[in-house]
Amino acid sequence: MSQKQTPNYTFALIVMFIVCFLIGFITTMNNSMIDFCTKAFNLNAQQGQYVNTAFYGAYLLSIPFAMLMSKIGYKKTLLLGLGVAGVGFLINSFGIKGALDADTATIYAIFLGTMCLVAMGVVMLQNVANPYVMVLGKPEKGAFRMTLSQALNSVATTVAPIFIASVIIGKQQPAPEAVPAPYLGIGIFTLILCAILFFLKLPEIKEEEQTAETGEVKQYKSSVFKYTHVWLGALGIFFYMGLEIGVPSMLPYKIDNATDFLWMYWGGMMVGRFVGAGILAKFEPRRLLTACLLLGALCVGLSFVFDGMASAYCLLAAGLFHSVMWPLIFNLGLQELGPHTKTATGIINTGVIGGALLTPLMGWVVDISTVGVALCLMFVYYLYEIWFCWKGSKIGLK
Repeated sequence: MSQKQTPNYTFALIVMFIVCFLIGFITTMNNSMIDFCTKAFNLNAQQGQYVNTAFYGAYLLSIPFAMLMSKIGYKKTLLLGLGVAGVGFLINSFGIKGALDADTATIYAIFLGTMCLVAMGVVMLQNVANPYVMVLGKPEKGAFRMTLSQALNSVATTVAPIFIASVIIGKQQPAPEAVPAPYLGIGIFTLILCAILFFLKLPEIKEEEQTAETGEVKQYKSSVFKYTHVWLGALGIFFYMGLEIGVPSMLPYKIDNATDFLWMYWGGMMVGRFVGAGILAKFEPRRLLTACLLLGALCVGLSFVFDGMASAYCLLAAGLFHSVMWPLIFNLGLQELGPHTKTATGIINTGVIGGALLTPLMGWVVDISTVGVALCLMFVYYLYEIWFCWKGSKIGLK
């Protein structure tokens, strides 16, 4: 009797790692464009933050896209996500190039609209990338593959600001005509990746019902909507986006050429994720989250004590402590949900729209007051996360 051979998914896995890198690169690249857009399109602080609104606003579609995925499957959703993102970049490139003679408001509207389209593709990619990384290989190596994919995602978030600073901005004054060529290249690369995946054979991912491993059968509520901690978890992600995106979004209003320094913030998040993974092996997640929240708040607080670049470095250091907040907050919102876990994931993912709403609010505060007052809003976000960590995440579990 011949033994069934395990399929070799090495090449497919490499392509999926590239997809994970692309997700991190596009997401951080968008936020890194705030300083460029503010100068190139003559925007005030609130208008500059619409870059975040256009991108993170697409996360309102997290639940509909999850429903779409359940109908058409993982691979088709993956292909659709890459296709939508790639087409969005191409429209951005050709649209801006064709509208260079128009007023800056028109060009900026084209930029925002096309980046929203790109973001829709990214939302779909995020729904399917991690499950595929888990199944492309031996089950016992799944955790290693996930860790590697997250590491590549973190590398991408560090590289993206450098790409913006050197390729798009360079040494010249920011101008709309700097956008088309680099975005065209990214669009073509994304569509080539889509074509490669189209011809790759990928395994079917079958959702399995969660069962209790002990003799006792766990009783779950009839609907995920009856779990209060899920909604509070979505709100936790909402406010977390104000922390993660708040620092790189406000930095351009504190120092010149802020994009040149953003790699330090995202690099700190990359280092923090690796260090945090090791710390979690020894410390309880709630305590680690609380420590990171307090230390992050301390960094923001110290930015008020110092002036100039010293103040900016304090803000950049907060990235080290923001690094592990997303998975810890997310997991607290997914506690004890059993068969409702997948639906709850879509609900909590919707909280990412915090990046679309909170940063324009902070930009508006900058316009009517100062960047210091806007940064004070971050302390409100920190306080909510501490409350959710020790109280809100336990509400409705029984």
